[in-house]
Amino acid sequence: MQDPKLEIQMLHDRVMVRDAEGTGERRSTAGIVIPATATVARRLVWGEVFGVGHHVRTVKVGDRVLFARDEQFEVEVQGVTYLVMRERELHAVAAERTEHGTGLYL
Repeated sequence: MQDPKLEIQMLHDRVMVRDAEGTGERRSTAGIVIPATATVARRLVWGEVFGVGHHVRTVKVGDRVLFARDEQFEVEVQGVTYLVMRERELHAVAAERTEHGTGLYL
């Protein structure tokens, strides 16, 4: 018997994010392969928002956000791993245009 699709509503100020970079190996800008076992001091990663609680004010579903992966809780939903965190644990939101910001673009 297959599980029915679930609709998940995040509570309060919680945000559900899927890590865009994954936990595997990655490449440096010079093309050097960095294995997943290599330790990097407190590295921030980008992810995509898949769910927000009622009290979340800054981000919405589909936004690209910057956060510290090591400090979050993981949850698996229908074979996909997501991270759950409070909105205040997000460090940045990537947007095409901002009304006020640093002037930095990705």
